[in-house]
Amino acid sequence: MPKSHKKSTKDSWFELDLSATVYPTLQRRSFSSVYRISALLKEKVKPDLLQKALEMTLPRFPTFKVALRKGIFWRYLEPNNRPGPWVEQDIINPCMPMPFHANNHYLIRVYYYENRISLEVFHSLSDGTGALYLLRTLIAVYLRLQGYTIPNQNGVLDINQPPDPEELEDAYKRYATSKVRPPRKQEKAYRLHGTLEPFYTLNIICGIISVDTLLNVAKKYKVTITEYLNSVLIYALIQQQKSENHRKERPIKIAMPVSLRRFFPSKTLRNFITMVYPTIDPRLGDYTFEEIVTQVHYYMRYHINGKFLNADITTNAMTKSHPVIRIVPLFIKDLTVRSFYKRVQDLQSSAGLTNLGTIDIPEEMREHLIRFDVLMGQPFSPRTNCAIASLGNILTINFASSIVETSVEKFFFTKLVRDGVPVKIETNRNN
Repeated sequence: MPKSHKKSTKDSWFELDLSATVYPTLQRRSFSSVYRISALLKEKVKPDLLQKALEMTLPRFPTFKVALRKGIFWRYLEPNNRPGPWVEQDIINPCMPMPFHANNHYLIRVYYYENRISLEVFHSLSDGTGALYLLRTLIAVYLRLQGYTIPNQNGVLDINQPPDPEELEDAYKRYATSKVRPPRKQEKAYRLHGTLEPFYTLNIICGIISVDTLLNVAKKYKVTITEYLNSVLIYALIQQQKSENHRKERPIKIAMPVSLRRFFPSKTLRNFITMVYPTIDPRLGDYTFEEIVTQVHYYMRYHINGKFLNADITTNAMTKSHPVIRIVPLFIKDLTVRSFYKRVQDLQSSAGLTNLGTIDIPEEMREHLIRFDVLMGQPFSPRTNCAIASLGNILTINFASSIVETSVEKFFFTKLVRDGVPVKIETNRNN
């Protein structure tokens, strides 16, 4: 396999980045690490033009135009010049498992339905920030094919220019330099137990909210929107744990990805995130919501900074680059990582929450778009995940779960309404 420094060429291969290595290991028939970003347009989508736009756009993003390959010691990504991927009409249950040899080996899917365009991505290719560049550029090209003028700015890349080499880099390698390596293992968190839905079923509950209203409420608590929504989710999980009458309570922990681009300058369109875990331990006593908000606020301020995050990614980087680890055959690595994830990593959080924040687009695109939606996809174990994004004054909160029960979501949105935040609910559920 060619070295990573040859990545700037059209026919280069890519080593999986630090985050990407774990996702293929966890792959099973009923689970893939697939997420979705959607844009709701003001006009009905024209699938023939969308397909043409995809064919014009994808070559500009070589780290998405790839297939996953398996070596003796590591997996890697190779250029994929097969026909496709093909634009498809949307399905009821999004983020379905993505077999590596299906879809002509492509690891992305593009769907349309009425006025919605959706991009689904296998997480080994990119995090949400990188995928958002692809979706915005695709929509810009699609609109241009209809005669609209959309500039290459504010998240829209020029498809007639070669990619910046920095877009292709494994940024972890450049920045994992800390002398401190914090341990990985933490105490087990409270886990939501529910009734599993039938195979491949993904239940979606979407809350649509005014950004201005939500911001005013967050300001009353003297926190950011992300801190406030994390607190509401922790509050909902505390209520759920209490309702189950456990003899032994456990800490409530939220797994929240943080984009490292905020702290370490990089244009990479690949994965460049790490996880933090805002936590409340109800064994210490009953918490008011104000106390939850305060603790989450100070947790964020203490942990989300360059030094702490550098130490965190350095722990992972040093593990991957250890000389003994490098020569261990891939099938042994897979068994070890899968076992560690099931026994340790997956048990360390009660739910996931990701916030793409305010999505930037060219002003010329705003008159064509209503909102963006993000789905974290199917959880690895029975629980619920929460994903947030906003465009203009519209913020969406999407819960995705593979269980029948919706009590956590009800606790969550009820708390928002009680705090004076009106919520419009949309769902793919029948009840």
